[in-house]
Formats: sequence, C-alpha cells, structure tokens
Amino acid sequence: MIYNDFGDLKLSALGMGCMRLPLKDKKIDVDQVRQMVKYAFDNGVNYFDTAWGYHDGESEKVMGEVLADYPRDSFYLASKFPGYDVSNIGKQEEIFATQLKKCRVDHFDFYLIHNVCETNIEGYLDEGYGVVEYFVEQKKLGKIKHLGCSVHAQIGPMKRFFEKWGRYMEFCQIQLNYVDYDFQDAKLKLDLLKQYGIPVWVMEPLRGGKLADLPAPLADKVDAIRDDENRIGMAFRYLQSFPQVKVVLSGMSSLEQIKQNIATFSTFKPATPQEKQILYETAKALTGKNTLPCTGCAYCTSYCPQKLNIPELVKYYNDYLVTDGGFLAPMAIGAMPDDKKPSACVACRSCEAVCPQRIKISEAFADFSEKLGLKK
Repeated sequence: MIYNDFGDLKLSALGMGCMRLPLKDKKIDVDQVRQMVKYAFDNGVNYFDTAWGYHDGESEKVMGEVLADYPRDSFYLASKFPGYDVSNIGKQEEIFATQLKKCRVDHFDFYLIHNVCETNIEGYLDEGYGVVEYFVEQKKLGKIKHLGCSVHAQIGPMKRFFEKWGRYMEFCQIQLNYVDYDFQDAKLKLDLLKQYGIPVWVMEPLRGGKLADLPAPLADKVDAIRDDENRIGMAFRYLQSFPQVKVVLSGMSSLEQIKQNIATFSTFKPATPQEKQILYETAKALTGKNTLPCTGCAYCTSYCPQKLNIPELVKYYNDYLVTDGGFLAPMAIGAMPDDKKPSACVACRSCEAVCPQRIKISEAFADFSEKLGLKK
C-alpha cells in the first residue's frame, strides 16, 4: 500500500468509501462488509469514510459495528455533517452526538463540513447558525482531530466558503477524475486549494462506476493505454499524477473490487502527460452529448415522494443520449411499472434541492418522457 504524509500521519493512498456497501435483501450485508474491512486492514488500508446520509443513515451504524472489532488507534475514521439537506443546518449538536454514538467512537479522526454547494452556502456562512464554529470547538475539545470540507459547488460558492472559513480547513474533498477535471471544473478547485495550501481528498474517482463501464470503443481505447493496466487502473493512475492528492476514496461494494483496487495502490505509477491526453480525449467523447453528471450517490431518492429510482432513470437517460436512442433504455423503461417510469415524476424538485451535482432532474425526466412517448 502506498502511504501519503499528512502532518505526522501516514494515510493509505486508498481509502474505503462507505457509500456503496454490499446489499442483501435491500439491506447492508454486514457479513460481507466484515470480510471487506478485514481484507482492507490486512493489506494496509487505514482510512474509512462514512457519512450521515449514506445508505439512508445505516452506513455509520454498520461501520461502527464492524470497526469496533479493531483497536481504535489502528484506523482513521471520517464522517460528515449533512448540510446537503438545509433543514439540518442549526442541528449540528444533536447530529454530531448521534454520529459519535452510531459509530461507537469518542472522536472522529477526520470530519467534514459536507457538500458545500449553492443551496447551503448561505447557511454555512451565517454565523447565526454557528455550524462551522461548532465543529471548530469540537476540534478544540478533541472530538475531531482534523476538520475539513467536501465540495460539489461551482467555484464561486467554494471561494466564498474558503474566504470565510479557509483558515480552519485542514483538507478538502472534491470530485476529481479525468472527466470532471473539465466537466465539473475540478481544475479550478485544485488551483484554489493550492493557493490555500490545502491537501486534496478525492471522491468519485470512477464517477460512480461510469469510468469502469465505458462504451465499447472508448473502453478499448483506455484499456490499450498500458499493457498491464485496465480502464479502472488507468483512472486511479491518473489521480496518482496529482501531488496534492493524499487520499483517493473508492466506494467499493464487493471483496473483488477491494482486491483489485488495493493491487493498483500497491504501486505508484502515475499517468504520463501523453496518457492523460488520451484520457481527456475519452472524456470529451463521453460528455459530448450533454449527458447528466450523475454519480449515483442516491441522495435524491430519499426525498422523492414518488419513490422513483432516480439514479437508475438518469443512467438510462444518459444511455439514450449517448446512443442516440439505442435499444437498452427504451426496453428497460418499457418493462417498468408506470409509477416507476420518468413520466411519474411530479416535478416537485425535492430531489434537485439535495443533488450534489445540481442536476435539473425534473426537466430531464420530462424530456426523457417526451422522447420515449410516455404519457403522464
């Protein structure tokens, strides 16, 4: 395992993200999580990342249960304040206390002001709510060892947040991969963080698995970059080319994925400038037809009154756009019950209020319904 310095700590370059844990009967498969965590520990992973909203609140609970089997000083645990839901702003004290209890710890090694974005920036900046001040105080009390933030916002809100609170931030988690370097302005975010001297944690290195499941011509092109590397490995080698990056979080959902990713992070073989150019060309091909930047985080589904599987529908919408209609999306949507199709969307926009990518989901579903000839 590669390790990176963070102060006097040695952090595994690969962190286990706990947003996409394996499921059994629609619940987290705790036995399988135990196997994954054991393999991770045995092979050098020491950073585990969960959050209030992951798996509808169950991720923190399960990780607390599983990690309780290991000495507390043998791993670094991260969680986050769920400000993506603005109704939580002002409730930081009760939420933080609950998180500590769910995770069965008396402190978090790393804690993040979660998802700084356009919809919550005013709440985070408003000292009347005292969100950031509260967590700064928890750090002084030793309940947080290192305080940082995660950002999905455009560069404007991010700049505002750092202008006010940057002096308290020790690290920042951003969405970075070879598609989002330009598509989601990750380059500008890297530049801003460099100005503040803040190290980078990476989320969505594979864009929710999208870069592991490229369309055939693009997949062949990326797989051919190196004889000993596939498209997943190249996505991680790309991230190794950024000196600012200290931890790459991968939301692994199987033991096989953990094994594969750990094998990649056992060596440091960053992408060359020439290899990165091929990846950027791949990115342009992927985003050339106005696809939606969904990462499958599923924050939206908890807020949908129609209980639609929004990430799945977006996936089919993007497939429809990329393939100029194709057959997969029409076939899959046609097999769904009417109340689960995109036409069942009532355009309440509750999902859009919590979407980290700021996707106009209701408009996309209206367009998708029209393209498929669906009736309300």
